[in-house]
Amino acid sequence: MKKIKILLSAALMAAAAQVSAQYSSTPPEVSPMPMKPEMTEIWEPEVPVVTPGKKLGDAPSDAIILFDGSNLDQWVSSKDPSQPAPWTIVGDHMEVKPGSGDIKTKMKFGDCQLHLEFSAPDKVESVSQGRGNSGVFFQDRYELQVLDSYQNRTYRNGQAGSIYKDHAPLVNPMRDPLSWNVYDVVYTAPRFGTDGQVDYPARITVFLNGVLVQNNVSITGITEYIGLHMYPPAHGDDVIHLQDHGNKTQFRNIWIRPL
Repeated sequence: MKKIKILLSAALMAAAAQVSAQYSSTPPEVSPMPMKPEMTEIWEPEVPVVTPGKKLGDAPSDAIILFDGSNLDQWVSSKDPSQPAPWTIVGDHMEVKPGSGDIKTKMKFGDCQLHLEFSAPDKVESVSQGRGNSGVFFQDRYELQVLDSYQNRTYRNGQAGSIYKDHAPLVNPMRDPLSWNVYDVVYTAPRFGTDGQVDYPARITVFLNGVLVQNNVSITGITEYIGLHMYPPAHGDDVIHLQDHGNKTQFRNIWIRPL
């Protein structure tokens, strides 16, 4: 009788365990489905095709040409936007006409890729900030410095390749004043919250003559000549702006890709 009770007890325990397993909230372990290559392939939408320039520095097929040496139709006077840009075209480049004022694009931009080539005046004059000084302003507010920084000592955050008075360049790869220098820039506009305050600052990556000089740095605000840099109230896309700083600085081959 004792043996029968033990066997019966064992049978009841086994049955209870089976019922418990059937109604348990924890699912039984299942072997994962083997991965196949196509499970991680994304086919649609197809990546847009862009035809690159024939040679390095040429505009790709989706770029907006801001200046190709033929005219200043994409630019106006900063003093009076109803008037054409007052600078001079010489050969394949434009030259700052000192005293005439800055120029700016007719179109407005935010995030973008910009290509621009610049050169100091052929005749080297002055020193420090007086040599080939100009600037490229993104959204009409944030300046990438243009300067003849070839063997020309000045403050670190004011030389060519700097975000003016904000970030010094990593290195100085400038060519001599009779040569052309090349900027290739990726710019990300600041983002603002519903309260008008900046949520994410502007960021910029800059190559000067093919050398990285700004590595996705945060711009701390409007690049003022005097005082601390702070963000203005919320704003959207705005013009690209080239500066008349009293030097006959030269520009050519300017194109942009909105991103």
